[in-house]
Amino acid sequence: MTDLPLEVSVTDAAAALRNATAVPLLLDCRTADEHQTAHIEAAVLISMQELPDRVGELTAHLSGDKARPVIVHCHHGMRSLRVTKWLRDQGFSQAQSMAGGIDAWSEQVDPSVPRY
Repeated sequence: MTDLPLEVSVTDAAAALRNATAVPLLLDCRTADEHQTAHIEAAVLISMQELPDRVGELTAHLSGDKARPVIVHCHHGMRSLRVTKWLRDQGFSQAQSMAGGIDAWSEQVDPSVPRY
């Protein structure tokens, strides 16, 4: 079990992605259509529905290290919170949900990312 909060703000997530020493994996758990509409360049797309079957792919992106930070995002933060809880149950102890999702990212971090 970890004491790390389940959620991280979009501004803290953006700062973490700029951290050269411990860059977290950014996981987009939305659908391919949503990702095509608006996405964050650094994100790996594995939809919430596909994740149980593709969890090995996620582990590979982390070089097998389930203790590496993972920031999960969706549209508004509800799916990513569910995915984060599931990931923690699978042993991804540093998984966090990006509060407010890509919509908050568009408003507070990068207005060039379209809102929908």
